Amino acid sequence: MSLPESGLQSSLRVADFDFDLPEELIAQHPPAERGQSRMLVMDRANGKLRDRRFSEFPALLRPGDLLVLNDSRVIPARLYAKRTKAPDRHDAGDQDQSAMVEVLLTEPAGAGAWKALVKPGRKVGIGERLVFPTASGQIALEAEVVEWGGFGERVLRFAPAEDFYAALEQIGHIPLPPYIRREDAIEDRERYQTVFAQERGSVAAPTAGLHFTSSVLEAIAARGVEIAHVTLHVGLGTFAPLRVGRIDEVRLHCESYSIPAATAEAVNRARQERRRIVAVGTTVVRTLEAAAIEADEGSLPPHSGKTDIFIQPGFQFRIVNALLTNFHTPKSSLLILVSAFAGREHVLAAYTHAVAKSYRFFSYGDCMFLT
Repeated sequence: MSLPESGLQSSLRVADFDFDLPEELIAQHPPAERGQSRMLVMDRANGKLRDRRFSEFPALLRPGDLLVLNDSRVIPARLYAKRTKAPDRHDAGDQDQSAMVEVLLTEPAGAGAWKALVKPGRKVGIGERLVFPTASGQIALEAEVVEWGGFGERVLRFAPAEDFYAALEQIGHIPLPPYIRREDAIEDRERYQTVFAQERGSVAAPTAGLHFTSSVLEAIAARGVEIAHVTLHVGLGTFAPLRVGRIDEVRLHCESYSIPAATAEAVNRARQERRRIVAVGTTVVRTLEAAAIEADEGSLPPHSGKTDIFIQPGFQFRIVNALLTNFHTPKSSLLILVSAFAGREHVLAAYTHAVAKSYRFFSYGDCMFLT
């Protein structure tokens, strides 16, 4: 989806969204207890900051607010495969068939196929067959590389399996982002997943939702806040750095999203009644704002589709009035989105404050509430 807005600040560069971050502030593990993170609250009208705790989040919501969550569920998308000789490739025997190949599934491609990143990719060509063994050596899944995709991806077509997702649960690893410099552990099966996750399909967590517990959600509902869900499956774009200089040159991967009828109705009522719509995470912002562009000036309809929306300074927000979000990596599309929502100067000043106060950054880190 192309961005139709006028007056965008095309002179801005990706480098304008950089900041200094000591490596020791990058959270490598979740907090000891879910929901115990710190929270930096910012008034986006004036940039005023307050240091709070996420446990105070329900009290910062207003009765009548509509809180929108992304219920996408992370799949164990990082797999290890053995290469086998492609039947029509006589040169396959010249290659090392014993080394394991790392495969990161990024999104379904229909008819049993998946787009995937393969490492080392240069050794794995079209026609190559991959087998995915269990710890005991049994073959859980088999796939053939059938084509090249964009952004360095391959398309793998998997042989029919009795239960593909059950096999993933058996052999797959949680796809922790590259700035978490450790292997995934048992705790990540639970903690790199929101408590309200339902619709499986993400290869990265919608991390603003990781702070919520069942008791926090109950406290929010008791305060008279309406809660609704959308689904956006987080894909490869979360891992991909921006490789262009100017932000008007940025192109993102498409991601699948869905807005159910109940959520569309809740959003439309809140807009009509001028109640605040609070997005939990940039994925919710992208879902709602992409759908609003599709709807033009009309009511938001129930909708499923794909979006590559890139929100940059100058964007006209139609739906979202407040945002809970984690701290994002320097020079990233997500930091640019937050800057579009709250102002680049305010956001970078908030990040400088967060660094000075030793907030924890990124997926397992602390959060911001932009009001």
